[in-house]
Amino acid sequence: MVMLLGCHNDAVTLCFVFQQVMAVRPDLRQHYVRACQNVGQPENPFIAHVLQEADNNDKIRGTKGITLKIAGNNHLVPVQRVTDDDLQVLASVLRSTVFVTGLDLRYNVLTDAGAKNMATFLQENCTLRYLNLMFNDIGTSGAELIARALHRNETLVYLRMTGNKIGNKGGMFFASMLQINSTLEKLDLGDTDMGTQCLIAIATALTQNKSVKAINLNRPLLYSQEEETTVHVALMLKNNSSLVELHLGKHEMKNFGVERLCGALYENSSLRYLDLSCNKITCDGVKFLGELLKWNQTLEILDLNANRIEDDGAFYLSEALTLYNRTLQALSVVSNNISGKGLVALSDAMKTNMELSYIYIWGNKFDEVTCMAFSELIQTGRLKPNCTDVEPYEVDGHVHLAELSHGLQKHYYWTPSCGEVTNKDANARLAIAAVSEYLAAAEEELLLPFLGCCGLCTQVST
Repeated sequence: MVMLLGCHNDAVTLCFVFQQVMAVRPDLRQHYVRACQNVGQPENPFIAHVLQEADNNDKIRGTKGITLKIAGNNHLVPVQRVTDDDLQVLASVLRSTVFVTGLDLRYNVLTDAGAKNMATFLQENCTLRYLNLMFNDIGTSGAELIARALHRNETLVYLRMTGNKIGNKGGMFFASMLQINSTLEKLDLGDTDMGTQCLIAIATALTQNKSVKAINLNRPLLYSQEEETTVHVALMLKNNSSLVELHLGKHEMKNFGVERLCGALYENSSLRYLDLSCNKITCDGVKFLGELLKWNQTLEILDLNANRIEDDGAFYLSEALTLYNRTLQALSVVSNNISGKGLVALSDAMKTNMELSYIYIWGNKFDEVTCMAFSELIQTGRLKPNCTDVEPYEVDGHVHLAELSHGLQKHYYWTPSCGEVTNKDANARLAIAAVSEYLAAAEEELLLPFLGCCGLCTQVST
């Protein structure tokens, strides 16, 4: 069976084998217990619990794969965080298990030794499509092992290394991997302490890479004020025709960098989601974005959270959105030192522009006119309550705005413990996919894992 699954291009064979496996009820927990006994390793009760739940999952007996959610920050059940030794046993259990298509190991205590086990697993397993290793203790050598494993792996579509301190050298291994791997479509390297050299190498690799649809490069460690990395990203955008989602948060980006990015985006017809949050962009930088929005016909999500665009920046955006742009669907200007005049201008733009559906404004300077303007948008139905981060309320005849826990990346660092996200609009359905949303798409495509995209385009455009 494993040999048959090695034929990645034969979708018919894959369907046949998958259906045969689905006909047999799995017993992952018992397999895990035996594997622990064979190597003299104590059972991890949390892993055993998750495997038992998987055994009882009706999806296994259908045509869909499942994701094992072994997150170390689960607060609903007793959690014994996964160690390197635990992962070695788990990998031996899952090595030939075709119905496990996703593995969530976030917030555990995996080190470079665990990364070695995972790298071996990635080279041998041919059904895993989603792997989340965010916020473990994987360093440079572990990053090298995982990146080298992806030179050969032809199945994995989405990898999250978020928060592992792989450093500049570790990031270089992923840059090299992007020159070889043609399957990976979503890569998250945010908060990994990458440096200038690494970011330039990744941008260079993406100039030629045609498979990556989304990449997160948030919070690198940059010591230069010259914005060399932004310049190279801009050069990449001129040539890349496949990237749909790009996160450049916490890059110390200033107006010069924004100008270079905007110049490149005049020649780019694929990017739909641009995240420039937590930078040093002022109204002068937003002027370039405003001019870009007058001409750009593909950008759908713009995140300017935690910059300093002020009223003039809001005016530039509102002019473009009122008179020209009919493509942008979501805009975040949270915490940008915008006062009532700028916020009212944005609310007026929504009265004319029917395409702009999501707007996030909390953390600015609300006056009564602002509160009335957004209250009117919500009460008339122009702005849905789930599509913004404010809610009007009245005290002594005066309208005020309260904060709602909505945003473009609400579930980036965490997902709800008590069930799935029922209100998808609360996360705008637009960030690097919330785990549950991504896996729904991944499971549907499991039988044809090499013939289409990962569903990102559908998510971003809805």
